[in-house]
Amino acid sequence: MNFRHAQYISVIAEEGSITAAARRLHVSQPSLSQMIRQIEEEYGVALFDRSTLPIRLTYAGEKYVECANTLLTASRKLENQLRDIREENSGRLRLGISVQRSMMILPAVLPVFRERYPGIRLEIREAGSARLEEMLRLGEIDLGLAAVESASLDFSYSLIEKETIGILAGSGSGPAKKHKNGVPLSVLELAKEQIVTLKPGHSVRVVQDSLFRKYALKPYVLLETDSMEVARRVTSAVGACMLCSDIYYYGAVKESAKFFPLKDYRNERHYYAIWRKDEDLPRYAEAFITLLRDSLGNTPHAGKEAAK
Repeated sequence: MNFRHAQYISVIAEEGSITAAARRLHVSQPSLSQMIRQIEEEYGVALFDRSTLPIRLTYAGEKYVECANTLLTASRKLENQLRDIREENSGRLRLGISVQRSMMILPAVLPVFRERYPGIRLEIREAGSARLEEMLRLGEIDLGLAAVESASLDFSYSLIEKETIGILAGSGSGPAKKHKNGVPLSVLELAKEQIVTLKPGHSVRVVQDSLFRKYALKPYVLLETDSMEVARRVTSAVGACMLCSDIYYYGAVKESAKFFPLKDYRNERHYYAIWRKDEDLPRYAEAFITLLRDSLGNTPHAGKEAAK
């Protein structure tokens, strides 16, 4: 069905007159009459009963107008949707974030974001930081929140929070017994300790594997888990050790474990908002990043407690 034809036939049906419809549509009456004849010849049926005044739709004409109105309604809906997207009043934000960070961040940020941007559809995917960059590259998410190095030329990075990688040591471990809390220690301190580790795909696991290879360390692995929360709680409870960021040194774990920044290690993996460099962030995505940064800056979270 031709969109212009649909519009013209609907107006003629509303006006009950070809002459009145021509005035409303700002076209000549002869050209409008010719268009009707062309449509009727194409379909092989009459759309209007011209023996009455005002002219009336035939049964075939009624069916044509039903479909025409459906087409016109869908067109108006699409136009409104595209206008809202163009003006960034509606849209979709596919967000990638780690499980532990989502627990810390989303309850504070999502209510505010949804209140300010009710027309934005959020789709949240959870994955380890090391996996999120690949998800961005594959187009599975629009914005990633991850602890990574800002090294790829394919992405744009916006720093959210700096992190310090160190050793979390339960009170029964060798490092916790020998050293004062907060003293920088070498990763070699872990050579004879039982280790709790996150599974591959997490940012700190990338750091851990690199350091263990560098120093040829093969400590006893007590537990390998996908959950940072499980890892830090088990570490503090059984006197084990693990590598983690200072942001996770807080709460009850802080009371039963010590945290030692890594000695002679320059950490370049910090918490970033990441997106593809070949795509411009919509205004609502930039607002999400701002809300996230403000939330971490105003909330007494792990990293702040660790610095005290």
